[in-house]
Amino acid sequence: MTETQTQTQTMPTGAKSRSPEYRLAAGALSGLRQDLFKDPFAYRPLPPWSPDGPLLGRLPERLRRYAVWTPHAVVLGAAFFTLLIAFAAGDSMGGDVIHTLSGFVPALAVAMTLIRPVGAWWISLVSTPFVAVMGGDGFGAPWAPAGFFAHLVVMTVVAARTRPRTAAWMWAGTAAFGFFASVFWYSMDPDTAPMLFVSALALLVTTSVHIRREAKVEMTAQRQVTAVERDRRTLLEERTNIARELHDVVAHHMSVVAIQAEAAPYRVENPPPELEQAFVTIRENAVAALTELRRVLGVVRAEDYEAPDAPQPTLADLGRLLENVREAGLRVGQTVTGAVRDLPQGVELSAYRIVQEALSNALRHAPGAEARVEVSYVLGGLGLRIVNGPPTGLVKPSPGAGHGITGMRERIAMLSGEMTAGPTADGGYEVAAFVPVAAPEPAPEPEATTKATATDRPGDPA
Repeated sequence: MTETQTQTQTMPTGAKSRSPEYRLAAGALSGLRQDLFKDPFAYRPLPPWSPDGPLLGRLPERLRRYAVWTPHAVVLGAAFFTLLIAFAAGDSMGGDVIHTLSGFVPALAVAMTLIRPVGAWWISLVSTPFVAVMGGDGFGAPWAPAGFFAHLVVMTVVAARTRPRTAAWMWAGTAAFGFFASVFWYSMDPDTAPMLFVSALALLVTTSVHIRREAKVEMTAQRQVTAVERDRRTLLEERTNIARELHDVVAHHMSVVAIQAEAAPYRVENPPPELEQAFVTIRENAVAALTELRRVLGVVRAEDYEAPDAPQPTLADLGRLLENVREAGLRVGQTVTGAVRDLPQGVELSAYRIVQEALSNALRHAPGAEARVEVSYVLGGLGLRIVNGPPTGLVKPSPGAGHGITGMRERIAMLSGEMTAGPTADGGYEVAAFVPVAAPEPAPEPEATTKATATDRPGDPA
C-alpha cells in the first residue's frame, strides 16, 4: 500500500503519462463542459429557412416569404400547446388558477429554444420540480403533464439545433435527474421511464436527420470540389493534347525549314555570299527554335522527360538576339546603363524572354519599324524598356491574340515586379518593366597588414 501511494505521488503529470481510460474520461468531461456549461445562455437565434431550398423553392414567391419562418411557427405552436395542456390539467383538477399558471414556465422554455437553446434546456430541467408542485402533483411524479411535453420538445429542438453529442448529454442529464427524483421523492408512479424512452426515440430520430443533413451538405461540397478538379483535369489534358499536336506540327515544319535552308544554296549556281549567309542564318534560327520547342513542350509530352543540359539564355545573349532580329528586317538599337552585374538566373531568363517577346511583337505588329532596347542596371533592381515606332512599308501587320503580353506580365508578377505596356503617342508601342533585385552585399575588406620597415626589423635599435 505504501509503495502504491509512493508511485502515485511520483508519477509525472504530463498528458503522455496518463492512462487511456483517464484521457477518455477527461475528453468526455471536456465535451460536457463545452456542450452544456460553456456559455449556455449565449444568444443563438434560429435562422429562417432558405427560400431557395428544395422544399420552399416550389412555392410561389408570395408564400415563400412567409414559409421561411415555418420552424419558428412550429416552436411557438408547441409553446402554445404546452399552455393548453396545463389549462386542461387545471380544469380536470377543479380549475385552479395555479395549475393553469404552471404551464407558463414550460411554455417559456419551449419558446426560448429559438434564441438560447442550451439555456432553455437548463430552465426546463431546473423548473421541473417547481412546475410539478404547482401543477398539483407534489411529490407524486417528477414531471407534470405540461412539463413532460415541454421537456420533450425542448430536447428535440436543442438536438436539432446543436450536434448529436449535445443530445446525448441532455438525455444523460435528464436520466440522472429522473433517477434522483425517483429515489428521493418516493414516487409511487414515476414517469422517468416513459420520459427516457420517448425522449430517446425523439433524439434518435432528430440525430439521424441531423447527421443525414450534414452528410448531404458534405457530399454536396465534395461533389463540387470533385467537379472543379474534374474540369481542371480536363483542361490540363486538353492543353497537353494541344501541346503535343503543336510540338508535332511545328517541329515537322521547322525541320523542313532547316533542311531546305541547308540545301537551298546548292540549287543555285555560284550563289552570292549574302545569300549563303542568309540561308545559314535561317537554318541556325530554325534549329535553335526547334531545340527550344522540344525543351519546353517535351515536359508535357512525357512524364519522365529530362531537360537537356544546354544553359538557358541570359542578358549576355541579347547581342545575338538583336542580330537575329536585325537580319529579320527590324532595325533595333541597344542601350545599357549602369554597372553591369550578374543577376539571379530567374531574373536573367525572364528579362531575356521579355525582350525577345517584345521584339517578336514588333516584328509581327510593326513591320519595317525601328525599335530600341534599353537595359538599366540600378541599385534596387533591373529596368527594361522596349519601344518601337509605327509600322512602315507595304507589309501588313499580323494579328495577335495578346498571349505575349500576358506571358510577360506573368513573368514580372512572378518576380514581384511592375510592368506597363501600351501604345505611344506616335503610333508605336512601348513595354516598360522593373524587376526588384536585392543589392549585392559588399565584399569584406581585407585586414590591414603592417609591413615591416627597416626600423621595425627585430634586432635593430629603436
